[in-house]
Amino acid sequence: MNIEPYERQVNYYETDQMGIVHHTNYFRYFEEARMDFMQKMNCSAMDLEKKGIIIPNVDAYARYLKILHFEDRFTIKITPASFTGIRMKFEYEVIKDGEVYCTGYTTHCFVDSDMKPIALKYSDPETYEKLLEIFDGQIKKVKKKG
Repeated sequence: MNIEPYERQVNYYETDQMGIVHHTNYFRYFEEARMDFMQKMNCSAMDLEKKGIIIPNVDAYARYLKILHFEDRFTIKITPASFTGIRMKFEYEVIKDGEVYCTGYTTHCFVDSDMKPIALKYSDPETYEKLLEIFDGQIKKVKKKG
Protein backbone atom coordinates (compact mmCIF):
# COMPACT_ATOMS: atom_id res chain seq x y z
CA MET A 1 0.00 0.00 0.00
CA ASN A 2 1.60 3.22 -1.17
CA ILE A 3 -0.23 6.32 0.07
CA GLU A 4 1.42 9.71 -0.26
CA PRO A 5 2.28 11.26 3.13
CA TYR A 6 0.07 14.08 4.35
CA GLU A 7 1.65 17.48 3.68
CA ARG A 8 1.12 20.63 5.70
CA GLN A 9 2.58 23.95 6.83
CA VAL A 10 2.65 25.26 10.40
CA ASN A 11 0.15 28.07 10.95
CA TYR A 12 0.92 31.04 13.20
CA TYR A 13 -1.94 30.25 15.61
CA GLU A 14 -0.41 26.80 16.25
CA THR A 15 2.71 28.30 17.82
CA ASP A 16 3.37 29.58 21.31
CA GLN A 17 5.04 32.84 22.36
CA MET A 18 8.44 31.36 21.47
CA GLY A 19 7.34 30.66 17.89
CA ILE A 20 7.36 26.91 18.51
CA VAL A 21 4.48 24.58 17.63
CA HIS A 22 2.53 23.91 20.82
CA HIS A 23 2.81 20.23 21.72
CA THR A 24 -0.95 19.60 21.61
CA ASN A 25 -1.09 20.46 17.92
CA TYR A 26 0.74 17.27 17.00
CA PHE A 27 -2.39 15.32 17.93
CA ARG A 28 -4.35 17.53 15.55
CA TYR A 29 -1.76 16.82 12.86
CA PHE A 30 -2.13 13.09 13.52
CA GLU A 31 -5.90 13.37 13.13
CA GLU A 32 -5.60 15.36 9.90
CA ALA A 33 -3.20 12.78 8.49
CA ARG A 34 -5.48 9.90 9.57
CA MET A 35 -8.57 11.51 8.01
CA ASP A 36 -6.63 12.16 4.80
CA PHE A 37 -5.33 8.57 4.76
CA MET A 38 -8.76 7.03 5.33
CA GLN A 39 -10.29 9.24 2.64
CA LYS A 40 -7.61 8.12 0.17
CA MET A 41 -8.37 4.50 1.12
CA ASN A 42 -12.11 5.02 0.39
CA CYS A 43 -13.00 4.46 4.05
CA SER A 44 -13.71 7.94 5.35
CA ALA A 45 -14.80 8.67 8.89
CA MET A 46 -17.81 10.56 7.49
CA ASP A 47 -18.94 7.47 5.55
CA LEU A 48 -18.62 5.40 8.71
CA GLU A 49 -20.60 7.94 10.73
CA LYS A 50 -23.37 7.85 8.13
CA LYS A 51 -23.57 4.11 8.86
CA GLY A 52 -23.80 4.82 12.60
CA ILE A 53 -20.19 3.82 13.31
CA ILE A 54 -18.01 6.21 15.31
CA ILE A 55 -14.27 5.76 15.83
CA PRO A 56 -13.19 7.70 18.94
CA ASN A 57 -9.61 7.91 20.18
CA VAL A 58 -8.98 5.69 23.19
CA ASP A 59 -5.23 6.25 23.40
CA ALA A 60 -2.74 8.78 22.02
CA TYR A 61 1.00 9.21 22.41
CA ALA A 62 3.61 11.57 20.98
CA ARG A 63 7.38 11.73 21.34
CA TYR A 64 8.85 15.11 20.45
CA LEU A 65 12.32 14.93 18.92
CA LYS A 66 12.83 18.32 17.21
CA ILE A 67 11.05 21.66 17.13
CA LEU A 68 8.75 22.86 14.35
CA HIS A 69 8.28 26.61 13.86
CA PHE A 70 5.83 28.92 12.11
CA GLU A 71 5.75 28.37 8.32
CA ASP A 72 7.75 25.12 8.47
CA ARG A 73 6.55 22.69 5.81
CA PHE A 74 6.37 19.07 6.89
CA THR A 75 4.84 15.72 6.01
CA ILE A 76 3.26 13.05 8.14
CA LYS A 77 3.86 9.44 7.28
CA ILE A 78 1.06 7.27 8.65
CA THR A 79 1.31 3.52 9.11
CA PRO A 80 -1.64 1.25 9.90
CA ALA A 81 -0.18 -0.64 12.89
CA SER A 82 -2.83 -3.05 14.16
CA PHE A 83 -6.46 -4.01 13.63
CA THR A 84 -8.63 -6.37 15.68
CA GLY A 85 -12.05 -5.63 14.21
CA ILE A 86 -12.90 -3.84 17.45
CA ARG A 87 -9.86 -1.54 17.67
CA MET A 88 -7.29 -0.12 15.29
CA LYS A 89 -3.99 1.65 15.82
CA PHE A 90 -2.07 4.05 13.59
CA GLU A 91 1.55 5.16 13.92
CA TYR A 92 2.84 8.54 12.75
CA GLU A 93 6.12 10.21 11.82
CA VAL A 94 6.28 13.99 11.42
CA ILE A 95 9.07 14.63 8.93
CA LYS A 96 10.75 17.86 7.80
CA ASP A 97 13.65 17.93 5.35
CA GLY A 98 14.10 14.16 5.69
CA GLU A 99 14.41 14.27 9.49
CA VAL A 100 11.89 12.90 11.97
CA TYR A 101 10.61 15.63 14.30
CA CYS A 102 7.94 13.69 16.16
CA THR A 103 6.65 10.13 16.36
CA GLY A 104 3.43 8.89 17.86
CA TYR A 105 0.39 6.70 17.67
CA THR A 106 -3.34 6.75 18.21
CA THR A 107 -5.66 3.88 19.04
CA HIS A 108 -9.34 3.89 18.14
CA CYS A 109 -12.32 1.68 18.84
CA PHE A 110 -15.56 1.22 16.96
CA VAL A 111 -18.76 2.22 18.74
CA ASP A 112 -22.39 2.73 17.76
CA SER A 113 -24.34 5.95 18.22
CA ASP A 114 -25.02 4.95 21.86
CA MET A 115 -21.23 4.73 22.39
CA LYS A 116 -21.40 0.95 22.84
CA PRO A 117 -18.45 -1.03 21.42
CA ILE A 118 -19.19 -2.98 18.27
CA ALA A 119 -17.44 -5.76 16.38
CA LEU A 120 -17.07 -4.39 12.88
CA LYS A 121 -17.00 -7.87 11.36
CA TYR A 122 -20.67 -8.30 12.26
CA SER A 123 -21.87 -4.68 12.31
CA ASP A 124 -20.45 -3.73 8.91
CA PRO A 125 -18.73 -6.62 7.08
CA GLU A 126 -17.97 -4.45 4.03
CA THR A 127 -16.03 -1.89 6.06
CA TYR A 128 -14.39 -4.68 8.05
CA GLU A 129 -13.04 -6.20 4.82
CA LYS A 130 -11.84 -2.78 3.60
CA LEU A 131 -9.99 -2.15 6.85
CA LEU A 132 -8.56 -5.66 6.83
CA GLU A 133 -7.11 -4.88 3.40
CA ILE A 134 -5.79 -1.47 4.57
CA PHE A 135 -4.06 -3.19 7.48
CA ASP A 136 -2.59 -5.74 5.03
CA GLY A 137 -4.75 -8.61 6.18
CA GLN A 138 -3.44 -8.33 9.69
CA ILE A 139 -5.90 -9.31 12.38
CA LYS A 140 -4.95 -9.82 15.97
CA LYS A 141 -6.99 -12.14 18.10
CA VAL A 142 -8.71 -10.52 21.03
CA LYS A 143 -8.18 -12.50 24.21
CA LYS A 144 -11.40 -13.51 25.89
CA LYS A 145 -11.68 -12.81 29.59
CA GLY A 146 -12.69 -15.62 31.85
